[in-house]
Amino acid sequence: MVMLTEIRHYLYTVQFDSVHNEEPILNKVENTVALHSPLFKLKRWQWWLLVAINIFFLVAGQSAAVLLGRFYYDQGGNSKWMATVVQTAGFPILFIPLFLLPSDNDPLASSSSSPPIRTLALIYIVLGMIIAGDNYLYSLGLSYLSASTYSLICASQLAFNAVFSYFINSQKFTALIFNSVIILSFSSALIAVNDDSGGPSGVSRWKYFLGFLATLGASSIYSLLLSLMQLSFQKVLKKETFSVVLEMQIFTSIVATCVSVAGLFGSGEWKTLHGEMQSFGKGSVPYVLTLVWTAVTWQVCSVGVVGLIFVVSSLFSNVISTVALAVSPIAAVIVFHDKMNGVKIIAMLLAIWGFASFTYQNYLDDSKLRKAKTNVTDTRNNSVC
Repeated sequence: MVMLTEIRHYLYTVQFDSVHNEEPILNKVENTVALHSPLFKLKRWQWWLLVAINIFFLVAGQSAAVLLGRFYYDQGGNSKWMATVVQTAGFPILFIPLFLLPSDNDPLASSSSSPPIRTLALIYIVLGMIIAGDNYLYSLGLSYLSASTYSLICASQLAFNAVFSYFINSQKFTALIFNSVIILSFSSALIAVNDDSGGPSGVSRWKYFLGFLATLGASSIYSLLLSLMQLSFQKVLKKETFSVVLEMQIFTSIVATCVSVAGLFGSGEWKTLHGEMQSFGKGSVPYVLTLVWTAVTWQVCSVGVVGLIFVVSSLFSNVISTVALAVSPIAAVIVFHDKMNGVKIIAMLLAIWGFASFTYQNYLDDSKLRKAKTNVTDTRNNSVC
């Protein structure tokens, strides 16, 4: 756990420098604090292990959550607000790792002043309200689209996030990132104009178009949310422990859940929940289990999302979300027998191509960082001699 704290501190410092220097995601080392980071003593695979853990949480959690959400609607569930509530209602399980984390004794952490409570409350409330609205749009979109179509449209979030990261987080555009954005935009455009994409049985063409717009809008808001989270870590929180990640997820989820519950009661959908449970295709118990496991998987996904924002960047976190979105259509074909026509296959391949382009850019940035680290270390050793 000490190693995780050290890695997070180093990557946070490097990422903070990128706001001023407009360097790519893993930037060359220019800050003297970063030069003394314990990460310099770690091997490359140790950092990638931390990233891989967060990637697993995100991909596994998001893929399972999307499939469970589609299963809820297929079996007779119809409450958009209930589907929204479960996306954040599982936050209490995050208190377990939060309480198990050892207290931080890092002098750098203790020396940095904590932001005012009012500032933190404002950040959590604003982000929580954005999350609630975004989750509702996702629920609306998933109710009118097949799981595979929904996932492919969501891949457009990377293009949105690249733009927001450029303006909000001073993320530099490279040729590979620009290529990734364009390809993923084409992928979503193919789904939009594909007349044979189809939705669940009984969904009209108008509802399909409404689902497309809702999902596209949710993807743009989600991208904005990631950039705002990264900005909050850089400018306000300024801490290097994973507890910061958990606290961010817990408190924003509390706000989002309260807003979603208010929407559930305000819309009157709560009155239909008992009948919905009784008429659920697989029975009352599977109905409850579906909602419970949907809540759990979304929280697993959220930990991965926020974790990657913290240790790398919001743009990288969104790229990994694209991986899960490429996995979901394949899983949907297997589980729900979704129709996978030629256009969908091309769109999925484009999404994978876009992800590969960005991943390669991240690899190049990481190589430059390691080379800079080696050069600085050699220079310091020669000066000592």
